This record gives sequence, C-alpha cells and structure tokens, in this order.
Amino acid sequence: MTSAILNRPLVLLPGTGSDEVFVQTVFAGPSALVGARLITPAPPPGAALADGYLEELDRLARVHGSLIVGGVSFGAHLAAEWAVANPGRCEGLVCALPAWNGEPGSAAAAVAARASADLVAAQGVDGALAAVAAGSPGWLVDELSRAWRRQGDELVAGLRVAAERRAPSVAELATVDVPAGVAGCDGDLVHPVAVAREWAATVPRGAVEVVRLADFGRDREVLGRAGMLAFLKAASA
Repeated sequence: MTSAILNRPLVLLPGTGSDEVFVQTVFAGPSALVGARLITPAPPPGAALADGYLEELDRLARVHGSLIVGGVSFGAHLAAEWAVANPGRCEGLVCALPAWNGEPGSAAAAVAARASADLVAAQGVDGALAAVAAGSPGWLVDELSRAWRRQGDELVAGLRVAAERRAPSVAELATVDVPAGVAGCDGDLVHPVAVAREWAATVPRGAVEVVRLADFGRDREVLGRAGMLAFLKAASA
C-alpha cells in the first residue's frame, strides 16, 4: 500500500515569502530515502501566489493523474485546500507547520506576514531584511535574503495574499480521507504545534510527528524527515 502511494508524484509548496529552494533543503533528502518523486514548483508572482499554485497543482494532476501534495506553512494550507476540492486526484498529504484553521484572523503567522509586508513596503527589501536580522537566527536570515530578493517587487503582494487567505476549516479537513502526515515544531510560536496536532487528529487517516525548534535550526531535514515519517505511518495504518 505505502509503496504504491509513493509511486505518485509528491508536490510540495513553500511557505509565505519562501521558495522552492527551501522546500528542497527540507524534503529532498527525506523524500529520496523513501523513493518519492519530489516536485517543488517555484512561487507564482505577487498577487497570483495562491491561485497560481492551485492552478499548477491542477496542471500536474492532469499530467500525472493524481498527486500526493503538501508543503510548509502557507504551502501546507494551499495543499490541504486543493485536497479538499479534489478528492479524486489527491492520494495523500505531507504538511509541515500548518499555522491556522479557517480564517487567519489574529493567527501569529498571519500577523507576521502582514507586518513583513508593511515593513518591505516602507523600507524596501534590504531595509526589511536588516530589521529582521536583528532578532532572527542566521539561517532564517539567509533563507529570507535569497527568497525575498528573488521575489523583488512582487514580494509585498504575495505576503498580503498569504496573510489574508483562509485555510481549510476543521470540518473541511475532516473530509480529506487520504493518508496525511503532519509535522509540527515544538517551540515555534509562529506555527503553533497545537495546530499540527489538530490537523492530524482531524483528518480521518492522519499521523503527526513533532520536532524541536533547536533541532530544526541545526538541520532543516529534521522537519522533512518528520513529515515523511508521519505520512508513512498514516499510509501504513
């Protein structure tokens, strides 16, 4: 059963302001270990961020027939949204660091995305990165420096799209009857581990693995391994 599912392409999307390079850093090694065929689409520009990703998942499903989908943070939200809308084309979910359910409201990740958008709009990418660097670990600053500069003038619009888009509700997640592996990070205040646990408990065939923030800071693949392990557990149950 598990090996049959892993014959499907694994399409993973990045989080807010991030890019496919980060997804590859997190998941390329762990997905290769289990023989998954990893596909990591690049971010659509600006205001097209969310709808562009969903359209790319539609395109890939037309090519491959069905997909395992997932992602990190906002990418996990979009993948779950697509899974809810495409029960016949989604074979599984691999979601890391989901940040909220339903409307974003005052969720920490949504607040952070709005603040980042305002900061970039006011100070430009370089000024915003300098401000972020004052209170962030070096690895995160390096990731944002690459991804934010790459998105350039489209960054603010993309951040605002992510900050305001609703994620699947608990009721909607309960309809996703495919193996679903969810990875959470204990100590990550922007992506509360309670949300990851709730997603895994809500989907009918879910499993969760939790890593420590300090371990993720030292080795990004820790999160990818947790996501793939949770998925394999869910698929084998």
